Amino acid sequence: MAHVQSVWYHGGVPVLKFTGIDSISDAEPWEHAEILVPSTELAQPEEGEFLHTDLIGCVVWDEDHDRPLGVVRGVQEFGSAPLLEVDVDGREVLVPLARSICREIDVARKIIRAKLPEGLTEL
Repeated sequence: MAHVQSVWYHGGVPVLKFTGIDSISDAEPWEHAEILVPSTELAQPEEGEFLHTDLIGCVVWDEDHDRPLGVVRGVQEFGSAPLLEVDVDGREVLVPLARSICREIDVARKIIRAKLPEGLTEL
């Protein structure tokens, strides 16, 4: 188990300093490692916000066609609205996580009701 000593942001990306890792050469073996945090230690989202882990596995429901579009497999965040990585018949479709598109999000039931922009699923 590792302990986070401090956190700062560089270019909008969090940088973690772990106790006992005091140089770049000490840190290099850990580059791209996954950090797992017990759910009891996660910060709770504000009203209308969601943890990425809660969105993964949700079924995106296409309101216009009254059918499921696909399942959220990941979330990308680059500064504007996050993008849901939705598996649609084995291919990835990126759906903006914007209120105008994702009109209802029920993480308890694992459903996201969406009004998709025309042509989004063809991209």
